[in-house]
Amino acid sequence: MVLIAAGATTWTMVRGQLIEENITVAEDAAMFGGERVDGPLDAYFQADIINQHALESSGGLTYAELDREDPVRDTMMNASFLRSSLFTSVIAFGVAAFAAGMGLMFIVLGWAVRSLATTTSAAQGRPVRA
Repeated sequence: MVLIAAGATTWTMVRGQLIEENITVAEDAAMFGGERVDGPLDAYFQADIINQHALESSGGLTYAELDREDPVRDTMMNASFLRSSLFTSVIAFGVAAFAAGMGLMFIVLGWAVRSLATTTSAAQGRPVRA
């Protein structure tokens, strides 16, 4: 139960932080264009379109490939920071979902083992402890 609560809390906190940032997915993104970033898929597609826009502005060169004096280098650096932040939220959503899923799995597994033990004890004529 603790893992489910921790997963749900983490998901809610990350979602709340993204909503407070008031980020809107770019219209030319592969999906969710014009929608508010409030979940893992929105964040992923916004990070992807940021990368596309940055590479267009740099002629296809990454931050490391640009000359140190190139004024586009700052744009590439900011794009990299923004993408990293969005990808961090995607990972946080994934960890939250994993924790909640593991919590649910442990509950089902515990129930199954207990049911099996009760059935086995009853079939062997032993007293059943619940």
